[in-house]
Amino acid sequence: MLLASLAALAVPARATEPIRVVASFSILADMVREIGGSEVSVTALVPPDGDAHTYEPRPSDLLAIQAAKLVVTNGLGLDAWMDRLIGGAGGSAVRVVASARVTPRRMSEGGRQVLDPHAWQDPRNGVLYARAIIEGLIRAAPDRADLLRAQGERYLVAIQETDAWTLRTLAPVPPAKRKIITSHDAFGYFGARYGIEFHAAQGIDTDAEPSARDIARLAAQIRREHIRAVFVENMTDPRLARALAHEAGAVVGGTVYSDALSPPGGPAATYLAMFRHNTKLFAAAMAEN
Repeated sequence: MLLASLAALAVPARATEPIRVVASFSILADMVREIGGSEVSVTALVPPDGDAHTYEPRPSDLLAIQAAKLVVTNGLGLDAWMDRLIGGAGGSAVRVVASARVTPRRMSEGGRQVLDPHAWQDPRNGVLYARAIIEGLIRAAPDRADLLRAQGERYLVAIQETDAWTLRTLAPVPPAKRKIITSHDAFGYFGARYGIEFHAAQGIDTDAEPSARDIARLAAQIRREHIRAVFVENMTDPRLARALAHEAGAVVGGTVYSDALSPPGGPAATYLAMFRHNTKLFAAAMAEN
């Protein structure tokens, strides 16, 4: 008995297992990491620089979901492929639809009204996303509720501070100059929040190819309204934006991040870094309009 007791003392106490979380794409995964910290182990199915609109799930994704305690999706039609994965995986993971409390924008796409899924582009919706994730983590690990809630509240403050910084940074831009051209129509919520008119070569879905007439019409508008820059998004083909800029006599204003973060070490490796990076580029370009 004495030897058994000594042996037990010699074995270190087993650390608490991190909460296994699967998020559909990199922005959601970052939110989970910011809230969960060392309490979570997060897998993003669509990686940084990846396109959630066109993602094709792999067999390993099914295994990741089967092992997860929490699964986080965006909803609003962006990652509908997750429904099939979750249904096929079974298991008992808690599921969070991050956009569940968002009031979605509606847009015209191909002659029909659709929901705009890019709700995280308004930080006020980012707060709603984060609250949903906090609640989901607590449901998955109720014994860690106090810690997760405290870490989550700090993150909510950081999102609100980023929103305030974005408002201050864009404030000097006159209303008449607040026009931006991007690759695809992903910044509608950003535009509604900050009073910017966004136009895009592609619609909401990056699968949709614009016609030559669409490109010519947008190029004419760029020339007519003296819009300075066309922005490339990190998860879209840059050739379209370059062709549009050439046609309109504009410049390519740089890479912005809408549906995916940059890899670690890049300019938009987190959700909040993405806002600061995009805002600086947009403000500089609009000042030249």
